[in-house]
Amino acid sequence: MDRGSGAQREGDTQGGRAGASDDPGLDRLLIRAADGDEGAFAELYDALAHTVLGLATRVVRDKAQAEEVTQDVMVEVWRTADRFQPARGAARNWVLTLAHRRAVDRVRSVAAGRARELRAAVREQERSFDTVAEEVETREERRVVFRCLTQLTRELRLPLVLAYYEGLTYAEVAEALSMPAGTVKSRMRQGLQRLHDCMEAGS
Repeated sequence: MDRGSGAQREGDTQGGRAGASDDPGLDRLLIRAADGDEGAFAELYDALAHTVLGLATRVVRDKAQAEEVTQDVMVEVWRTADRFQPARGAARNWVLTLAHRRAVDRVRSVAAGRARELRAAVREQERSFDTVAEEVETREERRVVFRCLTQLTRELRLPLVLAYYEGLTYAEVAEALSMPAGTVKSRMRQGLQRLHDCMEAGS
């Protein structure tokens, strides 16, 4: 197994009481693990994994996540075993300090994830509401426009329908209605003005 490199014993913070360990057997296993002894680490794992799992379960309150935390912690123990300093506390306390820190990080991560999901759900709901509101507004505007168009005379209504609903140019509208382009423009201006007045009155 690869414990990583560059970890230094000096200056690290270690949980538990300072002074002689109350479990020198675990201390020796952790020191041997720091030297790359996989057998020693396996013994240490068997001795502490259950305790780490119990602590993690109390903090995260979810068995599956507690098991993941336990695995992460024990991997961290293997990779950073050379940070352990027997003079500053027991191996058990050092491992449990790592476990508590990792479990708290998991709780915070889960809480942050749920907060992100909630914000995303709220934004999606807002977008859905905005979409519905826009559709309702568009339908209402179309009804108002249609109602106002029906109130125009045929001479004013027909050029507008051809231009705005059929997409014809001034020249094409004039050709379709067999009238001069100037007349078409004049009637469209009148029709648009009356359409505007009608829609304003109905708003």
